[in-house]
Amino acid sequence: MERKNYTSLDVAEAAGVSQSTVSRVFAGNTNVSEKKRKKILAAAEKLGYKPNAHARSLITRKSMMIGIVMRNIRNPFYSAVLEIFHNRFSALGYHLIFINSENEEIQESEITQLLEYNIDGVIITDALLSSSASEKFKRYGIAVVLFNRYTEHLESSAVFCDNYLAAKQIATYLVELGHQSFAFVSGPSDTSTTIDRLKGFREVLQERKIKNLMIEPGNYTFESGFKAAQELITRNKHIDCIFCGNDIIALGVMDAIRTMGLRIPEDVSVVGFDNIRMSEWPSYSLTTWEQPLEEMVDSTVELLTQEIGDQSAQPQIIMMKGHLVVRNTVKSRK
Repeated sequence: MERKNYTSLDVAEAAGVSQSTVSRVFAGNTNVSEKKRKKILAAAEKLGYKPNAHARSLITRKSMMIGIVMRNIRNPFYSAVLEIFHNRFSALGYHLIFINSENEEIQESEITQLLEYNIDGVIITDALLSSSASEKFKRYGIAVVLFNRYTEHLESSAVFCDNYLAAKQIATYLVELGHQSFAFVSGPSDTSTTIDRLKGFREVLQERKIKNLMIEPGNYTFESGFKAAQELITRNKHIDCIFCGNDIIALGVMDAIRTMGLRIPEDVSVVGFDNIRMSEWPSYSLTTWEQPLEEMVDSTVELLTQEIGDQSAQPQIIMMKGHLVVRNTVKSRK
C-alpha cells in the first residue's frame, strides 16, 4: 500500500483544531494550551506527520540550521567535539551545516556558503575569525560563539578552557618532580590556546629560576610532533621533559623519542593536552590535561541559542577549568 503524505490539515482534522493552531505548535509557539498541544502531537505521531522544515522556517523566520566551522578535523579532539555538538543540537531540533575550513582564517567563500543556508548561528572552533567576518555575521543577524578559543579584539561570545592556569599546573607538577630541562612543542603561534599555554608554562619556570626551556613550533598534528621531538633532542640530548600543545603532538613526540632509542618516561617525560581517547591506549598511556568537553559544548549551545533568541544579548566569555590525568609518561627525577 502506498503511504500517504499527511499534511498539517490532516493533523488539524484528527485533533479537532484549526490548521493555524497546528502550525503554531510546530513553530514552537507557546501560546497554545497544553491540552491542545498534546492532542496535536499525539495526532501527528499517529499519522506519521513531519512538519516541512522550509515551510516552518517561513513561519518562524528561523532556519533551524547552525553552522560549525572546523579546520583540523583529523584531530580526534575535534571529531569528538563535532559528535557532541551534533547530538546536542539534534535534540533541540537544529541541523548542523559543517564547514571544513582549509585555512587558518575563515574565508569569504565559507562565509558566503553559510549565508546561503540562512543559518541562525555559527560556532567557530579552531579557525580564526577576522573582524570583517565578524562584522558580516553581525550585519546579517547571525549569532556567533567561539569554541575552545577567544579573540580579544572581537565582540563575540567564547567558551574555552583556562589554558593559562592548566599550563601553570602542568609546569608546577613537572618542576616538583625534579625535572630540570624543559621543552614545549606548540601549536600555531597566533592562537589563544598556544599563547596562553606557553605563557602559563613559562611563568612557572621563571618563578623557579629555571632558564632551560626550548620551544619548538608544531601544528597540532602527529607529524609536527614527531619532527619537533627529533629537532629538540638532536639539539639538546639533556631534555628530560616535553610539554606538548595537544595530545596528537604528544603521540608524535613519543614515537619519535622511541625511534631515537630513548625511553619514556625513564629518559624523557611527556605531557599532552586534551585527553583524547588514543591517549589512554596502553602503547601510549599518556599523562595529559583533560578539558571539560561536555560542559564546554553545553555552555556553547546555551550561549548560541540565547543569542539566536535575543539579538540584543551581550557577548559572554566563559572560561572553564580542567584537570590533570596522570598515567605513565612522567617520572620523578628526584
